[in-house]
Order: sequence, then C-alpha cells, then structure tokens
Amino acid sequence: MLHEPRFLSAEQYLLVTLIVQLAGIAALATMLVRFRRFRTLLLTERRDWPERLKFMGALGVPLAAGVASRLLLGYAAADVSLGGAYLAGLVAGPYAGAIMGAMMGLTALAGGEWIAVPLFVGCGFAGGGLREICPKDAIWHFSPFVLTGLFRYLWKLVRRFEVDWQMLLIAAPIALEVLRQALGHRYGMDRLFYFPATSPGMLVLTLLATTLTVAIPIKIWNSARIEHKLQEQEALLLEARIEALTSQINPHFLFNTLTSISSLIRTRPDTARMLINRLSGLLRRRLRAHDHFVSLRDELSAVDEYLDIECVRFGPSLRVVKDLDPSTLDQVVPSMILQPLVENSIKHGLADTLGERLITLRSQREGTLTILEVIDNGTGIVEDRPGRSVGSGIGLANVSERLRVIYGAQGRLAITSAPGQGTQVRLEIPDLLLPERRSA
Repeated sequence: MLHEPRFLSAEQYLLVTLIVQLAGIAALATMLVRFRRFRTLLLTERRDWPERLKFMGALGVPLAAGVASRLLLGYAAADVSLGGAYLAGLVAGPYAGAIMGAMMGLTALAGGEWIAVPLFVGCGFAGGGLREICPKDAIWHFSPFVLTGLFRYLWKLVRRFEVDWQMLLIAAPIALEVLRQALGHRYGMDRLFYFPATSPGMLVLTLLATTLTVAIPIKIWNSARIEHKLQEQEALLLEARIEALTSQINPHFLFNTLTSISSLIRTRPDTARMLINRLSGLLRRRLRAHDHFVSLRDELSAVDEYLDIECVRFGPSLRVVKDLDPSTLDQVVPSMILQPLVENSIKHGLADTLGERLITLRSQREGTLTILEVIDNGTGIVEDRPGRSVGSGIGLANVSERLRVIYGAQGRLAITSAPGQGTQVRLEIPDLLLPERRSA
C-alpha cells in the first residue's frame, strides 16, 4: 500500500516516487553496463541460453529484489516490475522476458498480489514478441520523444500503410500500464500493486514514467554499445595503419635487387639463387600482416636477409658491425622496424661514400626502454640535398609514424647527423606484451 507522508499530498508523493524510480533504474543500468560480461551480452543480438541466463540474473535479481523491498519496507520507488519485464523481453527475447516477469510476479505473489504473475509474464512476452518482428536497430532507438511526431505517423499510416516501429514499441508499455491501472482499480492494490493516478495529469506522468523505465536503460546500454563499436573501429583502424606502414617496400630497392639477380644469373648462378632466397624471405616477412610484433632476434634476422642482398651489390666495401646486448634479443619490437633504417643509411648515407662503408647495429636496455641504434659512416644529412628529409620515402618517416601510432609519446626516434661524418638513428621502444591476434 502507498502511505501518504505527513508533509506531501498524494499527487506530490506520487511525483517524487516516480522521479526516484527513474533515478533508480538509471543507476542500475549504469552499474550493470560497467561490467564487461554484461556489455558483451548487449553486443550480440542472437544469444544462446547461457547468455540469456546471465542477462536474467544480472537484471532480474535486482528487479525482483526491488519488489521484495516494496513488500517488506514499503519502498514503492524500488518496484519497476512492469517496465522491467517489458525491457527484458525487448532486449533478450520473449522467453527471457517471461521468465524475468515470473521472477518479479512470484515475488509479488508472496505478498498476495496474484494478478502480478500473469500480467508481468505477459509484459515479458509482449516485449519479446515485438523484438521478434521489428528491426533490431529500432529497439536501440527506443525513445518517448517520438510521440511528438504522432500526427505525422498517423498521416503516414493512412497514406502509405507504413508501420513506424518506434510508435509500436512505445505504444506497448503505455497500453500495458493502462491495463495495470484498470486491473488495479478493479481488484485493488491488495491484488496488484500500481501507482494510482488520481487526475488526468498524474495519469500522463505515470504513463511517461513507465515508458522512461524502458527508455533510460536502453539509452545507457546503447551508448555503451556505440562506444564499444567505436573502440573496435579505432583498433581496426590502428591495425590497418600499422599493416599499411609495415607492408610498404621501396620500389628502388626491389628494382636494384632484381637487376643484380639478372646480371648474376649467367656468371654466378649460386649467388643469384641466394639473392632470390633472401628476397623471397624478405617479401614473405612483409606479407605477414598479422605479425605486427616480433622479438628483436627475429627482427635482426630480417635485417640480415636485407644486408645479404646489399653486400652482394656493394661487395667487400660494405661492412656490418653488431654491438647487441643479449638481454635485448627477446624484447618485443614492431616488425620491420630496423630494416627501413638500414635501407635509409645505405641509400642516402653510404651509396655515394668512397672507401669502406660501415653500418653499426647497437642495442641496449635503459630502464623499461629498449634502445636500438643504426649508425653509418656516410655523408650525413645535408639540408640542401634533395631527398634527405625525414619525411622522404618509407624510411625515417615510416618508422617515426609507426612508433607514434603504436606507443604514442613513449616511443621516440632521434637523429644525430653531421655532414661528412655519418648519421646515428636512435629508437626508444617501451616494453610491450605481445598482443593477442585477432581471429580470422
């Protein structure tokens, strides 16, 4: 029974109760969506029974507890059984809605409210039935504000016989609330709990509150669904950007390698065969779009394949020195992060160098950072030379962009160069666990 407080009229008490009721359902919906498993349930439109049972437990138990608190404590604002049963059917299907309606109805039956069981089970079936026949996107756009377009809907229905699913979805809880009001007036509050509307204005507020008990959770959950989908899209975009940057290959390098192979086929077939094997291995690594991260040991193997090709082109004048800290070899780094730097050193720094061409590869640990350095004794970066800027080609600009995309401000590329004295490129790579691969 509703007990009128000393300082509020019946209309004021009903209004306050409805406001608290809406605040309570909003708080419950917000708390539920914070749980990862519950958010996962909202993302799939087709749910098997274990998922439905999880949904019913997450939402049905608090709603049934709200009915129990009304019976035991007289706290009417906790009871959102009609809207809750309809909401469950609308989101999880007719059987889930009917079961949740039965949970709340049987709780009310313990207080002698025998009409609650068939009414709330029917509400669950009503929501589930509409879910089965209407487009699924229409459910997540549920809003009482479409009632402002009621005349437009009626005109469209008369002219074109087009069904506006939003109107049907909103009309159902309004009709169910009107039915509850009629049954409550007929059998009394001892047989069915309801909020008695003593005036037309309070009846409108009661109908609006019932609609909002459905609309508010749907809006909160839909916002979570949209946020999750945006995060997925951002992750896919990030993966695509990394994949595009990783898969780039310098066409000049490919052309020069093929030219070298062509010139060696007749005179040095074994060397030509070796170059083909190295080139195929290098290209195979480029095509591994899912291997965005590898150990430094594997990355150095890719660099060796590239250097084997270049050593054939330049002969004994090209020498490679490795100064590697053994503790860094198992550290995780972006795949194909070093080869563009080595290629940049050979193409821009050593190609025009006379005498010995020296490349030094160095690695070390500094705290949580893996430091990689590529040093050459080439011509250095000359500002007025074309093609020597950081943004040219796929070299330094590619590596800098990949570090920024993957690590943000934590990843860093630094260049130290002097004309005629060579160039040093330093990479600072934070520790990173190997990411889980996406299933195909």
